[in-house]
Amino acid sequence: MVTLEDVAKQAGVSLATASRVLNGSTRQVGATLRARVERAADELGYRANIAAQTLARGASNVIGIVVHDLTDPYFAALADGAMRAAATEGMLVMVGTTHRDPEQEIAYVATMNAQRVRAVLLAGSRVADPVVTGRLREELARYQEGGGRAACVGQDLLGVDTVAPANRAGAAALARALAGLGHTRFAVLAGPPHLVTAADRCEGFTQALRELGLPEPVVVHGPFDRDGGYRAATEIGKATTCVFAVNDVMAVGALAACRERGIRVPEDVSVAGFDDIVTLRDHVPALTTVRLPLTDMGARALELALGREDAAAPVVEHVAGEVVLRESVRRMA
Repeated sequence: MVTLEDVAKQAGVSLATASRVLNGSTRQVGATLRARVERAADELGYRANIAAQTLARGASNVIGIVVHDLTDPYFAALADGAMRAAATEGMLVMVGTTHRDPEQEIAYVATMNAQRVRAVLLAGSRVADPVVTGRLREELARYQEGGGRAACVGQDLLGVDTVAPANRAGAAALARALAGLGHTRFAVLAGPPHLVTAADRCEGFTQALRELGLPEPVVVHGPFDRDGGYRAATEIGKATTCVFAVNDVMAVGALAACRERGIRVPEDVSVAGFDDIVTLRDHVPALTTVRLPLTDMGARALELALGREDAAAPVVEHVAGEVVLRESVRRMA
């Protein structure tokens, strides 16, 4: 059976462009691209289906947002940015949380496809499992074949428009900044090894230390949340002068563990995180971190999902992080 994806490949255009031409979309497509798509469809014998035409005409004004954990301020900020962008377009938003279960993520996309939502936005790290990632990619392709639109915040692994935070580069910049303050003995609260975001941040930080000729850090893996940071921090030895948690919520857990054990921050040990979540504003001591424009990232991902200029390949927009030095880190004598 000839699919819309087959036609797009034959015509050398994006899946979205092929859909607009063949499934009755009201969005305009240039005459040259339209002719290429129609010619490819004729050559392959493609026939559009009524359900796809209904979706492409915008029968649904619902946006589906799928996040890993809505209680995590990182995902809350991304969702907030996307929801505000959706509101300006007169769209309603349906939010699903996977609790970091990739099977749930796949199920959400399938369900949203069946409900004919206008666009789907996925926010969160991929897992280091090519089979699972491949299945999610296939589910998204089926959704797009029916005229749906999709984008993600995370790694560029799903074949859709992507807002990709520079996790390795941001962690490396943080390592260099902390080393510049005189720190040489580090520990990394590294999160789960199968989570690509956590692994990238850990590797970026560690590689930068190697390039500086500094000792390998102590690496402690654990859950990617506050309790994971708390438990991991209890395994850090006294020789460590600076702890890097690969996200802010883990860093907050580490600060709590230090407080309960009578370890002063930053006098006895410095602590840094990654993301610059909004809840850090009232935290004492103020946390050193790598700032990402989370709300803007969510908004931009939704803009991509709702449509952009025709292109033959998905867009990947890389977002750099900014090192922000605060009171949780001290300069070594």
